Amino acid sequence: MPAHRRAAAADDATPGADAGPRILKKYPNRRLYDTRTSSYITLADVKGMVLGGEVFEVRDAKTGDDLTRSILLQIILEEETGGMPMFSTTMLAQIIRFYGHAMQGMMGSYLEKNLQTFVDLQGRFAEQSKGLYDGKAFTPEVWSQFMSGQAPLMQGLMGNYLEQSKNLFVQMQEQIQAGALFPGMPGFGAKKP
Repeated sequence: MPAHRRAAAADDATPGADAGPRILKKYPNRRLYDTRTSSYITLADVKGMVLGGEVFEVRDAKTGDDLTRSILLQIILEEETGGMPMFSTTMLAQIIRFYGHAMQGMMGSYLEKNLQTFVDLQGRFAEQSKGLYDGKAFTPEVWSQFMSGQAPLMQGLMGNYLEQSKNLFVQMQEQIQAGALFPGMPGFGAKKP
């Protein structure tokens, strides 16, 4: 093992390393070092950890600063430029406009809750659509109906998702009107009679 890898491994040899999140160190040469496996890894490996639901942190090897968000954003950038993008140019521009805006924190929270609702919906959809994979029930007509969005299952799930999304937005508006989000800020409190 090269000297620099032995030194990094020695630094990371802590008892109970499996107890917390997996620690990845980012070195000035832009390389990522996995302290659990004592080896260098790539962004593709980190993406695999994300897809596998593994909890990890990326730390600057020199300062110890948390770089996890930065690495996750790099993975998103690679995904967006490498194939079929998830975000339109318009959507990205709208997100950028919220930075520095008074609503920035609220928008992040709204998007996070909405995404969690969508993930929950996806899980229910997967569970309820298991019957479509039955060879006897899976006909071209059923698949066509399913894909066109006419299946009662799809309509019910999408209606539920849209209702939850609307409720999140209404709750956000009510908090603004009640002054709960911006206490003491003119124009954001409850109206006086």
